[in-house]
Amino acid sequence: MLSRRQFAGTMAGALGCVLADGTKALRLAAGAQANSHHTMTQLQQAFVDLRFGMYIHLNMASYEQREWGDPEASSLLFNPQHLDTDQWASAAVSAGMTYGCLTTKHHDGFCLWPTATSSPSVKDSSFRGDVVRSYAESFRKRGLKVCLYFSILDLRANIRPYVVTREKIQLIKDQLRELFTNYGKITALIIDGWNASWSRISYDEVPFTEIYEHVKSLQPDCLMSDYNQGSFPAPALYYTDIKQYEQHAGQTIPLGSTVPSQSATTLQSEWFWKEDYPRQELRAANQVVNEWLIPFNERACNLILNVAPNREGRFDENAMKRLAEIGSLWKRRGSVPRVDASLIITTKNLAKGRPSFASSSADTSGPDLANDDNPGSFWISDDGQDQAWIEIDLGSLTRFNTVAVIEPTYLQDYGSDTRIGSLQVEAFQGGAWTNISLAATRPGLYSIKKTSAEKIRLTLIANAHKAPGIAEFGIYSEPRRA
Repeated sequence: MLSRRQFAGTMAGALGCVLADGTKALRLAAGAQANSHHTMTQLQQAFVDLRFGMYIHLNMASYEQREWGDPEASSLLFNPQHLDTDQWASAAVSAGMTYGCLTTKHHDGFCLWPTATSSPSVKDSSFRGDVVRSYAESFRKRGLKVCLYFSILDLRANIRPYVVTREKIQLIKDQLRELFTNYGKITALIIDGWNASWSRISYDEVPFTEIYEHVKSLQPDCLMSDYNQGSFPAPALYYTDIKQYEQHAGQTIPLGSTVPSQSATTLQSEWFWKEDYPRQELRAANQVVNEWLIPFNERACNLILNVAPNREGRFDENAMKRLAEIGSLWKRRGSVPRVDASLIITTKNLAKGRPSFASSSADTSGPDLANDDNPGSFWISDDGQDQAWIEIDLGSLTRFNTVAVIEPTYLQDYGSDTRIGSLQVEAFQGGAWTNISLAATRPGLYSIKKTSAEKIRLTLIANAHKAPGIAEFGIYSEPRRA
């Protein structure tokens, strides 16, 4: 992840901005709620079925030879005076792409739409147009789906670790309201700069559930996808509808994955345009199609390839030529598997940090590592144990409806093969243990009937004669969604 972010160290009045009739915008939002009739699994499958899309990084950094724009730079620098979003859409079609995703606001906080909030935007620039509107209209004209990128980290508005206030959270919500009421149907919102080691803005500081529900209230069928794979690498969906892999930073999709995913990388060397891009050797068409696109599609993952517009607002000729070559080679070969991860964690782990006990508890792999909200650590039972258990004392009667049991098969020092033959979860209430019926007997996320417990216990039956381990054993009280 650090490769594109290494330069870090150096909507209330919104409706009147584009739609003069505020009631019209409100009707659009209300209509979005009323028209939702798709399940999460259907939406995830439709997204994976898109297979191939275009990322478009255009913002202040495009004019500064940087990957993060300077938050102190004048907005007048932004001036794509020959903006040609029709060219972008034609290039996407020529490559065989089915959707686009535009960086509406990057980490420096400059907005590509004329926001009515206090943030600097195109209305303060030398350009004075609405890049978001132009992009959305051009892509829809060519039958392409429209997605948006939005950064929570905002260096101009000082939305950064330890200084987040309710006013700043409201700024985020107001800007999202503008984007989701003024620009038609949005297939997916890709969120960045949140709960990452480099941004350090936690899901508590900017509350995930509040922002997630805000987006869903505006457009229920929009998938919200956060770049948090570095924090939550488990084969499950924590705080995201779609698992994001920043391929450009070395993140890879596990073989055989059926978790709905998206992998992002660049056609040029970096995300934002640089002066040498017109002469640069770009990613080869064969690499994009045969090494990335086809294999990723077989893992329930679509590929999004970034193409950086130049300072005129157009793609360079070498990028246009390469995209056409990709399209000639890409014929939607291979198959896309059915996704099986519609259950999503959006709330706090109610077992986090509670006293834990286990059938074995070595100093280096104690049971506390299984309820620390850190999928990079894990508890492991003693060698030779065919049956092992973890017990967590919740401290008081606690209500929950979701159970997470995640095995660390994604960590190299554990191994990629499961060591769990079956499992059982029990709840302690009224002085007795009661079995919690799960939909399956393997690790994963499970929705259950609302249950109350003072303690919870996980029992594992080993297979393959290897000691089983658990990266995350958690319970959650999740809002019920269609």
